[in-house]
Amino acid sequence: MRTRVEFAVLALMCFAATSSGEPGFARASASAQMDEDLLEVTVPRLQSYYAQHRYTVTQVVRWHLDRIHRYDGIYRSLETVMEADALAAAAREDVEAARGAAVRGALWGVPIVIKANTSIAGSVTTDGWSGFTIPGHELIAPKDAPIVAKLRAAGAIIIGHANMPDFANSDTNRSSSFGRTGNAYDVRFSPGGSSGGVVTALTANMAVLGNGTDTGNSIRMPSATSAVIGVFPTRGLVSIAGIAPLDWLLDNTGPIARNVTDAAIALTVMAGEDPSDPATAGSAARAQPGPYTQYLKSDALRGKRFAVPAFILEGSGIPFHGVPAAVPDEAAAKLEAAAAMPLQSPTRAAFMQAVDELRAAGATVVIDDSILPAAFAAMASRISTYPYVLEGTNEFLREFGPARYHSAADYEKELGMPLGAPIVGEEPNHMRFGDVVVTQVDVETSPESKANYFDPRRRALDAYLEPLERLKLDGYVYPAIQMPPVDETLAQDGRLSEGPHSATSWVNMLGVPAVVVVGGFYPGGLPFGLEISGRPWKDGDLLGFAYSWEQATHHRRAPVLVERGLLTHSP
Repeated sequence: MRTRVEFAVLALMCFAATSSGEPGFARASASAQMDEDLLEVTVPRLQSYYAQHRYTVTQVVRWHLDRIHRYDGIYRSLETVMEADALAAAAREDVEAARGAAVRGALWGVPIVIKANTSIAGSVTTDGWSGFTIPGHELIAPKDAPIVAKLRAAGAIIIGHANMPDFANSDTNRSSSFGRTGNAYDVRFSPGGSSGGVVTALTANMAVLGNGTDTGNSIRMPSATSAVIGVFPTRGLVSIAGIAPLDWLLDNTGPIARNVTDAAIALTVMAGEDPSDPATAGSAARAQPGPYTQYLKSDALRGKRFAVPAFILEGSGIPFHGVPAAVPDEAAAKLEAAAAMPLQSPTRAAFMQAVDELRAAGATVVIDDSILPAAFAAMASRISTYPYVLEGTNEFLREFGPARYHSAADYEKELGMPLGAPIVGEEPNHMRFGDVVVTQVDVETSPESKANYFDPRRRALDAYLEPLERLKLDGYVYPAIQMPPVDETLAQDGRLSEGPHSATSWVNMLGVPAVVVVGGFYPGGLPFGLEISGRPWKDGDLLGFAYSWEQATHHRRAPVLVERGLLTHSP
C-alpha cells in the first residue's frame, strides 16, 4: 500500500505535465527547460536543483535514461542499462526527501555509470568478454566492489554498466560481449579504450559521472578523445578490489567527469583505505587530505613550473607489461624500438598550442631534451609485471567470482575452456622472449620479483622524481595520446583499428598521479587531451592545476549527437 508521502512524490513528478490548460504545450515547455537545465549539469548545480525542489531524482534519472534510449543505439556506450534498479533507487531517495529523512551524501541523486569490469552486486561483470556471459556460467558479482559501495553510500544512482574491450586489453572499444562503442563527436571514430564506454556516456550527457580503470592509459586516453576529465590517482589512494584485473600491478581506478569539480567530488568519495586492497594501507597518512575541492583555485597554475618528457616528443616506446630482467639488453632494445609510437604532427601542433596557453595562465613550461629522455623510457621498460598476472586474476575471482568458480582453474574445470590468455599470462608475445619463457608466479614470494619488478620500479621512480627536485618542478605536461582519434571506417596500419595509441603506460608502472584535461579541439572537430602528472600523493595539487587550466581555457563543448549513423555494430 502506498503511503501519503509516496503519493505526494508521485504528484510532484506529474505536476509539470498537468499544471497547464494546454497539456501538450506544457509538456514541451517542461521538457525544453529540463534539457536546458540538465545538459552539461554539474554535481553542485544538480544538488541545488534538488534543494530548490525543482526536480525529483526520478525526473533526473528518467531524463538521462531517455537520452540513452534516444541515442545509445548509435553510440553503444552502455552494455547493460539498469533501468528498473535505477528508477527504484531514485524513488527511494525521493521518498526519503519528501519525509525529510534523506541523508544527502556528496553524490545524492547523481546518475552514474560503472565500467563493466567493476563488480555491481547481482549483475554480470562481463569484463567485455563473452566468456563471462555464457548462460548458466555468468560472472555474477556476489557483492559490490568497494568503490561501488562508496558511490552508492554517497547517494549516487547507478544506471548502467559501460562497454569496454575484452579484459580492458585494447586501445579501442570493441568487445566480444557487446560490440563497438563509437566516439560521441563522430561515431565513425574511436573513443579509445578501455574506458571508451564510460567517456562516451558522460560526454554525451547520458550520465553525470563514471569510474574508469587504467592499466596502461585506459582512463586517460579515452578521456582525451572525448573532451572529459580523467583522473588517474596515486596508486593506493583508491581501492581496486572488486575490479576484474588485466595486470593488477598496473591497474588503477579513478573518476571520469565532464568538469574538474565533479571529478574532485567523486575522488573524495572513492578514496580511502581498504583492507581488501593492501596497496591502500597507510594511504590516509600519506595522501593530501580531502575534500579535494579545497584545492581547486582558479590561479593554481600561476607561478608553477612544468617540464615536457623528452621521450614522449621523440616517440620512444615502452613495451606493455615491461621486459623481464632475464631478457638481454640487446633484445630488450629491439622490443622498445618495436613499441615506439611517433607523435603525429597534428597532435604536436595541438600540444604546442596548449603549452602557449599554460604559459598564458602563468605557468612556466620547460622543454629540454635532457628531461626524461629516451633512457628513462628504457629504464621504465624493465619494470616487468607479466609474470604476476595470474595472481591478480585468482585473487579477484576468489572474492568476487560467482559460486561456481573462484579461480582460473575452477573456470576451466567448470566450462571446459580456459580463461582468456591476457588475464592468465599466456599470450605468446608477452610470455616468450627468445629463450626466456615467462611463467606465472606470486610477486610476494618469487625470488625473481626483486630484479623483475621492485628494483627497476624504484629506479624509474627515482629518475622521474629527480628533475622535479633539481629543477623545482611541480609536474610534467604532455599529450595524452600520440595521435588524434582514429577513423574506424578505415584501416589503421593496414588492419582493423586498434587505436588510437599513447606513450603513457609508465604512469601505471610508477603509480604516480595524472589527470587529463580538455586540451582543445583538432581542426576537424575531434577533441585533443592534455595530460599532467605530478608527485605521488599530491593528487589535490594536481586537481588544482587541472581546475586552473579549465577556468583559463573553457575548451569543453558538448558533442552534437545523431539518431542515425554508421557502425552501430562491430565490423
